[in-house]
Amino acid sequence: MDELKVPSIEEIRSARRRLGKKVRRTPVWPWKGDIKDEIFGPTTELILKLELLQYGGSFKCRGSLMNMFDLSEEQLQKGVTAVSAGNHAISVAYAAKTLQTTAKVVMPETANTARIERCKKLGANVVLVKNVHTAFEKVKEIEEEEGRYLIHPFEGPLTALGTATVGLELSEQAENLDAVVVPIGGGGLIAGISSFFKQHDPDIKIYGVEPVGADSMSRSFAAGRPESIEKVDTIADSLGAPYAAPYSFGLSYKFVDEIVTITDAQMTSTMELLFNDMKLAVEPAGASATAALRFPLSEKLRGKRVGIIVCGTNIDIESYYKNITGIK
Repeated sequence: MDELKVPSIEEIRSARRRLGKKVRRTPVWPWKGDIKDEIFGPTTELILKLELLQYGGSFKCRGSLMNMFDLSEEQLQKGVTAVSAGNHAISVAYAAKTLQTTAKVVMPETANTARIERCKKLGANVVLVKNVHTAFEKVKEIEEEEGRYLIHPFEGPLTALGTATVGLELSEQAENLDAVVVPIGGGGLIAGISSFFKQHDPDIKIYGVEPVGADSMSRSFAAGRPESIEKVDTIADSLGAPYAAPYSFGLSYKFVDEIVTITDAQMTSTMELLFNDMKLAVEPAGASATAALRFPLSEKLRGKRVGIIVCGTNIDIESYYKNITGIK
């Protein structure tokens, strides 16, 4: 941990300038009203950072672009590859199109059909495999055989620099936060956001949230080192990383105050809440941070001023309906 390279505030600001108009400065929205007051308490202030409005439908393009900015012209000509259940694949396809190169992405065959089609429309070559574990094996083959550069879904300093810009923007848009709640898949998002906020204001509490069926970071925190899980079992496929990786784990372990877990049912009921009261139609992962505040963090953060990361919304109407109704 002593050798862990932490991105500085100035490096994060520089990364945001470099990203420029290739990413949106997504808005924040204060959640107010009787329903909010009834569920979270009238003195609790909720500030939603709407990364679902980002290019590609999630925060992921920030890290993908930062990684691809660093490639040589020769490497860009060979193209890039990625493994993802959807959001990262879409972001790599978007970044490849933006930087005029090609992308070959590996996705589990259980991935949401709308995400697969969105990758194709952005020009990516999509390879479908049995599950997320075999997906990592397949992408390694592509990397070695075709010379494509692997854009990792959540690991590495450049990825953290990209995701840290979410925290930078939120700090400029909503001052005096007491806490920020961040979804965790592999940990790339919370690694960047926590590294910014804890240097910007060490008193801000950073909470991570994972599904109970994809709790690799929770297990890693308990062990004090990166751990893996045998099976991913959650409807929130965007949060279904099978392992924690050294760099994103290292930043998270250094800066995150606590990780909580939530059930699929808590996510789906919160999807319905966000739609009914905020008119936000989000995928399960996009509801996870709000679900954490609604359930395991309810008492701890009552009466606080809390930033909520709404991370993505890549879901089709049929899957959305099935999730919130429980109809198979």
